[in-house]
Formats: sequence, C-alpha cells, structure tokens
Amino acid sequence: MNRFVVLDLETTGNSSANQDKIIEVGIVVIEDDQITDEFSTMLYPEKSIPPFITKLTGIKDEDVKDAPSFTEMADTITTLLENSYLIAHNVPFDMGFLNSELTSIGKPRLRNPVLDTVELTRILLPQAPGFKLGQLADYLNIKHDNPHRALSDAYVTAKLFLILKEKISTLPYETLQHLLKIEKSLKSDLYDILNKQLEQVAFKTEETDYISYKGLAFRNNIPMKREKVMITTSFGEYLDSIYEENGSMESAIKQYEKRDGQRIMSEDIYDSFQGKKHALIEAETGTGKSLAYLIPAIYEAVKTNKKIVISTYTTQLQSQLLEEEIPLVKKLLSFPFKVALLKGKQHYISIEKFIHELYSSEQDNYDIALTKAMILVWLLETETGDIDELHLPSHGQLFYRRISADTEGQADPSSPWFKYSYYQKARRKAQLADIIITNHALLCTDIFNEYQFLPKYDKVIIDEAHHLEETASKHYGLKLDYVNMQHVINQIGSFGEGKWIDKLATSHDEIKEAVSSERWNDLVSLTKYELDDLFRSIFQYVLHLEGTKKVLSDVGRIQYRYEERKEKAVRWNPIKEMATRVIFYIRDLIHYLTIISQQLSDKEAKDETEHRIELLQSFIDGIEQLFLLDNDSVAVKWIEIEAYGAKNAVYLYSEPVNVSAVLQEQFFAVKESAILTSATLTMKNSFSFIQKRLGIPNNRLYSKKIPSPFSYEDQVRVMVPNDFPEWNYSNSDDFVTATCEAILSLAEITSGRMLVLFTSYDMLKKSYYLMKESMENDKFVLIAQGISSGSRERLKKNFQTFDQSILLGTSSFWEGVDIPGDDLSCLVIVRLPFQPPNHPVYEAKAQDMKKTGGNAFYDLALPNAVIRFKQGFGRLIRSNNDRGIVFVCDARMIRSSYGKYFTESIPKVPIAFDSTTELMKKAREWF
Repeated sequence: MNRFVVLDLETTGNSSANQDKIIEVGIVVIEDDQITDEFSTMLYPEKSIPPFITKLTGIKDEDVKDAPSFTEMADTITTLLENSYLIAHNVPFDMGFLNSELTSIGKPRLRNPVLDTVELTRILLPQAPGFKLGQLADYLNIKHDNPHRALSDAYVTAKLFLILKEKISTLPYETLQHLLKIEKSLKSDLYDILNKQLEQVAFKTEETDYISYKGLAFRNNIPMKREKVMITTSFGEYLDSIYEENGSMESAIKQYEKRDGQRIMSEDIYDSFQGKKHALIEAETGTGKSLAYLIPAIYEAVKTNKKIVISTYTTQLQSQLLEEEIPLVKKLLSFPFKVALLKGKQHYISIEKFIHELYSSEQDNYDIALTKAMILVWLLETETGDIDELHLPSHGQLFYRRISADTEGQADPSSPWFKYSYYQKARRKAQLADIIITNHALLCTDIFNEYQFLPKYDKVIIDEAHHLEETASKHYGLKLDYVNMQHVINQIGSFGEGKWIDKLATSHDEIKEAVSSERWNDLVSLTKYELDDLFRSIFQYVLHLEGTKKVLSDVGRIQYRYEERKEKAVRWNPIKEMATRVIFYIRDLIHYLTIISQQLSDKEAKDETEHRIELLQSFIDGIEQLFLLDNDSVAVKWIEIEAYGAKNAVYLYSEPVNVSAVLQEQFFAVKESAILTSATLTMKNSFSFIQKRLGIPNNRLYSKKIPSPFSYEDQVRVMVPNDFPEWNYSNSDDFVTATCEAILSLAEITSGRMLVLFTSYDMLKKSYYLMKESMENDKFVLIAQGISSGSRERLKKNFQTFDQSILLGTSSFWEGVDIPGDDLSCLVIVRLPFQPPNHPVYEAKAQDMKKTGGNAFYDLALPNAVIRFKQGFGRLIRSNNDRGIVFVCDARMIRSSYGKYFTESIPKVPIAFDSTTELMKKAREWF
C-alpha cells in the first residue's frame, strides 16, 4: 500500500468518552511521496465551544453554527480514508475521536493500518528538542501558517511524515532488522514499510559512517588528537585582541558593546591562577561570566599544557557552554584548543549491555520497546553515548538503568568491548583536552574518591558555586528508597521467572550445582517480604507522629528528621530489628552470589554478578549507617514519605552536618587554584557566609563582586504591599486569597506574562485552584509546576507560547529559568525563601552552629534565604531591554529588622511599600 492519508481534528475537549465533539477536520493525501489532495470542513458539535479551545484554535461558536453535522460528512471523510494508512500526530486521539463519532451514528469503526508521527519522530529524530507539532515545525523548518487549525496541522504532519519516511530509507540493515523485531510492540503499523526498506538495503555494499558489531550498527567516531600549541602573546595583549576596539569580540558579535566587568573578571581569574589563590567572584546578571572565565582558562590551559576543569551545577549551563559559548570562543581566538565533556558512568550507554537486551527473549512493554527503538537510531548519530541527549519515556528510564555504563563493572582494556565503551571514549577525550567540562556531582565524587574519576588537574572553575555545599553534602551522604532496592532484587529474580539469575543459570550449568534453586527462591521471597515490611513500618511511624515533628517538602512529601537517641524505643526498636533482618537476608543473597561468581569462568557473567554484589552491599552499608550507627553528631538523617502514595513509598537520607572541614582538607588544600563564581554569592556585599560554609582558607582567598551592567533603576520597580493578612502556619487561607487577588490584578495590568515563585508546593496548589475558580472565562492560561504536565523547560516553553499566561513554580524555578524580553514583565515572590525551622537539614545545621556559639538565624537561615531571593529576583531582567515589576507579597522585607539584608543585597532599585490599591495604580503608571 502506497497511499497515506493524514488526519487532524480539532475538538471541544480531550475526551470523546466525556461527550467532547469534533469541530473541524483536516485531511491531506500523500501518494508516491507527493501531497496529491487535501480536504477540510468545520462540523457543528451540537454544544458550545469552551473558551480555552477558542483561545487555542480561534474557532468560535458562530464559526460552526451553520456547519454540517458529523453525520452529514461521515461518508465523505471515510471514503477519503479508504485503502490507505491513517497518519496522525498522536493517532490514538484522532482515531479514537473519529471511531467514537462513527459508532454513535451506527457506522463501522475504521480498521486502517496507522502511523503515529509522535511515535515515529521519537524513534527517527530522537534528538529533537520536543515532539509537539509546533516545535517540530520550527526544528525542521516546515512552514506552519495556522497552528491548531486542522488543515494546517494536517499539512505540517504530512511534511513531517515525508521527512521521517526519508529517514527510514537511510537506516542500515542491522538497525532495520532490530526495528522489525520491536515493531509489534509499537502503535504504528511499520512492518511493511521497514520490511520493504530492508529488502532494498540487503544487497548494498557501499561504505558507510557506521560500525557493525555483534549485529548492531552505531556511529564510527573519529578519535580526537592532541596537538602541541605554542602561545607567545602575553595575557594582556591576548585580552586586548579580544575585548578592545577592533578586537575579535567586536567582529564576531553583532552590535557588540564592551562590558568592563567581563574583562575585569578575566583578569582577576588569571591573576588568581598565577598567584595560586582561590577566588570567590560574584558576577551579577549581564556580566557575561561564562565568556569571562573561558577566555583566561583556555589561555592558561594551552600555555601551560595543563588541564583546567570547569564544573557546573545544571546540564542547561553545560549545554550552553558547549553549544553557544565554546563555538564563539573558537571564533575569538587565534589558536586551537580542545574541550571535552565528562560525566559520571551512569550517563553513558553501554553497547555491550544494550546488545544483550536486544537479543533478550523477554517481551517488552510499550515504553521499553519505544526506548529500544529510539536508542537504535540514536546510536547512528551520537558522538558521546550520553543518554541526556534523549527524552526517554518514563519507564524507559528504568530500562536504561540496565544498560548504562555503570553496570559494566571494572574496565578491562583487553576486552573486545573496551574500545566500544562510550564512557572510556569520554575519558580518553578528557585526557586529550585542554578544558574539561563536568558537573558538581562528578567533581565531588572525584574529590571524595581520591581523584579517580577526572584526569589530573590543579586549577578549576566552579560556576553556579552556590550549589557546591549542597552537592558535596549529598555525595558525602547517602540515599535509600524502597522502589530502587526492590527493583535491584527483582532484576536479580528467582529461578523460573526468566529474570537475570534464571538466564545466567541457563547459560552456566555449574550454577545449578552450586545453589539450590528452592533455597534461593525462598531467600529472595523472604528478602522482598522483609524489605516491604520495613518500609511500610517506617511509613506508618512517620505518618502517626505528632504534626509539629513533620514538615512538607517543596514537592509535597512529608519530611521527618530522626535521631537515634531521641526515638521512642517502643516504636523505633522494632524498626531497627526489621532493618537487622533485612541486612541478614541481603548478606545471604551476597553469600550465594559470591559462590556463583567463583564458579563462573565467563568474564561478562562474572562482572555482572560482581556488580550485583556491590549493589547489595551498598544497601547493607546504607541501612547500617541509617539505622544501626549512632552518628547523629556528624550526620543528619531524615525520612520522606509520599503521604497519599503507596504505603511503602519511603525515601531515607543521610548527609553530613558540615562539609567545610572535608572540603578544606580534601579540595582547597590540594588544588592550586579554585575559582568559584555565581550571580549570587554575597549577602550585603560580604562573602563570609559562603567562604565559611565551604571551608575556603583566608590566606589564599581573593574575592570580588562585579556589578551588573544593566540599569536596574530604570528597568525595575519593586512593590511590597503593607496590607496583606499576616502569614500563619496553621491557617494561611487569608494570605493565599490576598496573594491570588493581587496576582490576577497584576495580570490584568501586565497581560499575564507573569512568573510567580512559591516556597511551598502546598501553597502553589491552593493558589492555582483558587485562581482557576476566581478567573472569568479562563482569561489567563495558568501553568503550574507539578499540576501542568511536562518538565521545567516544557512548562517554560508553554508559558512563552500563550500571550496571556501565568507560570507558577516552586524550588527549581527560582533559578536557571531564562525568559528574556516581553515574555516576562512581572515577577511575583510570594514569601521570602526561608527554609522552615523544622526542615531536617536546616534543623541539624542550626543545632551544630549553636554548639559553637553561632547564631543559626543570622549565620545560616538568613544568608541562605538572601541568596535564594537574589536568584529569584534575577529571573526578571535578562537583557538591557527588559523591563518589569517585582511584586513581593511578604512585608517582612520592609518591616523586619533583617529586611535590609534583602533590600541591600539586590541592585539599587526603587521600592514602593504601600497598600495593594496604591501599588496597582503605580503598576498601571509604570506600564
């Protein structure tokens, strides 16, 4: 069959089961890879069109009042679909609606073979930035004249399908073979298309860019070579050639304006390198700090022939460095340099493990089938094997754990797999690089494991340095949770289940002799039972504690800090006994796996067994530290539970109370020069807080604050209402109501374009539903973290898509969200971002501070809140042309004795403290 019909429907809602109806049909016909026909009609839905749908599509009730009914048009539509593939961007939606309408008028349901372009795009364009039709149109330069109208969407889907069909024609024989095996688990009926292509490539012999190994095709990467480069220019001349008049920056950047702070920062970093000093540099928004530190780092690395590490906290900044800043620097410099990105092993796919899973006889569920198909095509494109390049489906993440390089065991250069290991390639590339870009997580892992994970370096630049203490604490601590522990034990499995132990025994007869299958199965069952019992008991323990001992996290989990000496023995001792029993059974599992490992001569099987032993041993170590060791004086231990989740949805954490001594001894005393930078390191122009928390010695420290080049006095107005109800932990309803009224009033003035930052997920939810209820005709599109579906980046893009939208966010939205220009005109900060006084980590650090005579509020709570506030404040102004209002609902910023720490830590801006009514008048005047 070579006829394809693309269908797109606009409807009154998302569910035909809820009596939603079709209001517009668009059809495009493709024959012989050409668009040959099109058809479009409005349909009368026999019900009113909701305001949200009108806003999305532009279709109003009056547009359809004289349109034909579905009954009148059904035969025309089904005739167009005869003897063809039915294609749609999300086939279950369009075909489901069409079949529902056909059934309702007594006509037969469609039985066409289907092709879903959402699914096909995920497989064939796995590195696309997103899979919504508008995003793909932008990505592939497909003209999209009228988004969310049926014929326009059908036309774009048709163009997309032709691109995807062409992509299939480029796939190698091995990839097509594997896709054919997976096809039966997918939504799209791809068998005939793939089989036809397989027949065409079966006899091709031309050279390709792919390697084929063990029946898998993947990209042939050319190894990087290191070249010795001599630099004779002095650093001052080097900077002149970049920053000054007629320099390379002026010729490379359109409308270049020199920023004095950028050059100053470059000079300060270079001077710190030469003086073997550490540096704290706060570079406010607009400084251009990424370029400011890359320029001296590259010069120093190439000139001395020694690597410099650059560490970031977010993958977003890593991507920005690699995709934007590094290519720009290459244009600015007259000499070549090499850059490598290095992450932890868990980020890289293992070709060896993936091939093993491809040949597994286990039946795949949909997410795993889709994940395998995506990876098969991605391996033809990726240079890195870094799974972060993919947007995996949710259960695909669980599958990926089985095929990450983390499961490979110890590296063996004699193994045939060694040269195909993406992790080893990344390490080799890092060894040849001048600049290594990594993340705080791997940097800390390297520090706390005697520098085994990164190539040798003496100088390092740490961007987003305000997160270093938090990351170091996590990596020096531990985390256990029920789902992960049960997952590991389930993956090992029992004999007769077809899991790992079964497959291993099938290939190695000696295992059956070494371990009784009956005894093993009993042990696995007992371990799983005891583990479930332990976590259910912890869940109930926390749930029934008095309310004052618990706190809600910003994502709505109940948190409880426990201390061995303070837990009530009558209820805590049984939990410790359960923990001891779990350890006993896991030790038995390890004992049997050790016997199995000793019997194995096959290296791959032996490595796999050893890896599982290590995982089980890490569970024992974690349980002992969390439940059986009295280390309360140096560690904070806490429990988090999903109050409305499964009764074993429990997460256990431990972190050191203070990492400053460890960082001072194992990092700052060892390295020649560590440059720590961020837009937010100071409180009232002082670095003392961050210096103390990180343990940076005074005698080797240089610090500098570089102000923003933006004119905040002209670009920003800060407004604080003086008539809001007092906040009360036991009853926040009045405050939430006043906040929602202010948000909606401001939205009327600013036409939406508003980001609202909360410190509590619970308050965000209350505000969202109250505003939904209060708003007339859904005038503003409300997008809320944790309520609206999608990642942070997805929510941000949705916010920018709609003209009148309000974005509500908690913790992760306080920083790293960049919405420049007219898309954001108003920032609302609901509460000053103090951690609750009974937050587990804060409480432990506060107690530790009091022991040494410190003031927990002024030395810990306040600096953390100020730095967080500065991060939030920085969301509004991202360029010289941005303009807007920061509305702070918390009067403590003005009234409290400590309010000046907030007002004096942000750029100098006009601040109005007045009634809400007066502030709204001022806002109207400002806009």
